[in-house]
Amino acid sequence: MLISPSILAADFANLARDSAFAAEGGADLLHVDVMDGHFVPNITVGIPVVKSLAGSVSLPLDVHLMIDDPARYAEEFCRAGASILTIHYESPSSSSPADTLRAIRALGVRAGLSIKPATPVEAVRELLPLCDLLLVMTVEPGFGGQKFLPGSLERIAEARRLIDGLNPACLLEIDGGVDETNVTACAEAGADVAVMGSAVFRGDPRERLARIRSALGAE
Repeated sequence: MLISPSILAADFANLARDSAFAAEGGADLLHVDVMDGHFVPNITVGIPVVKSLAGSVSLPLDVHLMIDDPARYAEEFCRAGASILTIHYESPSSSSPADTLRAIRALGVRAGLSIKPATPVEAVRELLPLCDLLLVMTVEPGFGGQKFLPGSLERIAEARRLIDGLNPACLLEIDGGVDETNVTACAEAGADVAVMGSAVFRGDPRERLARIRSALGAE
């Protein structure tokens, strides 16, 4: 399983340091949660922070847009250095999700689509062929440190079946309340990538990632 530590739980005064520690600890990606205070109630970071991280961090940036009208900003985030750019199926937008996913891929960036816990997995069936990543939220998006929602493992398994039938190259990512106590169950349900915030950054990321890898049975 790939691990994508979320900087939402990092020390914002030392993002480069904490990101470097995550890389040293064996993280595969670095997850950047972009929130606008409209689509979700919280406000986090934007294009300048993504651009700064892209110039100082060795890990590919896994950028998750939790914003209104992602189509308006997608190109700027791609050019700022996102390696993966994920939009929400539920976001109000000036373009359809399909058109936005195509635009992201046309810029040479992997395109992701995220769904909230209340959105049926089947809702994205027609869009999956355009996705390089499907992100299944296992908490309600907007804040870090939440508990993994009951029923999430079943949704992960359902998403796995849908992906395998329609676009096997698409990665299945999960985000919210994932830690060393449930990451193995998530992997067994079919997740390819686990976003982890406090599970990585509530201590030394290098030590925390070693514990997570141990839980997954890795050397």
